[in-house]
Amino acid sequence: MKQRVITAIVALIIFVPLLVIGGTAFNILVIAMGLVAMSEFLRMKKKLLVSPEAIISFLMIAALLVPEDWLSFLPKQITLLEILYIGLLCLLIHMVVSKNRFSFDDAGVLVLGALYAGFGFHYMLVARAQSWQMILYALLIVWITDSGAYMIGRKIGKNKLAPHISPNKTWEGSIGGTLSAVVLVGIYLYFFGNQAGFYSLPVMLVLTLFFSIGGQLGDLIESAFKRHYGVKDSGNILPGHGGILDRFDSLLFVLPLLHFTGLI
Repeated sequence: MKQRVITAIVALIIFVPLLVIGGTAFNILVIAMGLVAMSEFLRMKKKLLVSPEAIISFLMIAALLVPEDWLSFLPKQITLLEILYIGLLCLLIHMVVSKNRFSFDDAGVLVLGALYAGFGFHYMLVARAQSWQMILYALLIVWITDSGAYMIGRKIGKNKLAPHISPNKTWEGSIGGTLSAVVLVGIYLYFFGNQAGFYSLPVMLVLTLFFSIGGQLGDLIESAFKRHYGVKDSGNILPGHGGILDRFDSLLFVLPLLHFTGLI
């Protein structure tokens, strides 16, 4: 616990100022987190971080994260989707060149990983371009839901939520975490809901409920990844917390939902 607290404090000291400042510094931080997340998919697949498939997958996720003006050297007819498709073709060519030591399944995992983490962190940049209050809103949902689920689940949790994936999670904790998020984030919205592109308070409370559930699904999806690959953590870049995917699993689900509901 001491190590987790120290890591969290150091991470917040770095993350929060860059979040408030925004601009190029925040863009670089998010790009770096995306690249680390991609390296964690490679790690779980037991692939070298210095290999053709690693380089291709890093370029694919970077294409989703770098600002458009950084790609101005590309021909105008090449869209983001086509860049990803080129990456896919390169992975398939590598499958042939490697004589199937790199397989079709390997290519599928890396493409899905690049899309999943890439779009998640992409919408972090989109949210920050709108306002830092919007990202703070998403973070509060994730943090309060997670903390509320943990505390309430430990105290009264009896019915397992998904024992085959995450044995410690309970329905009582899940419901308690979501209700905690709605109440406490509702207080935040009461004071800041008239800025940063938020809807009316009643609508935002309903959306907060929806996002809290979505964040928990993101957490379970990450648990399913790790269960499938037989690893405790996706990485070890954050002592006591695991990897980037471990810490941002819920947010990678919530941020796209903000976009799909028109908030960003």
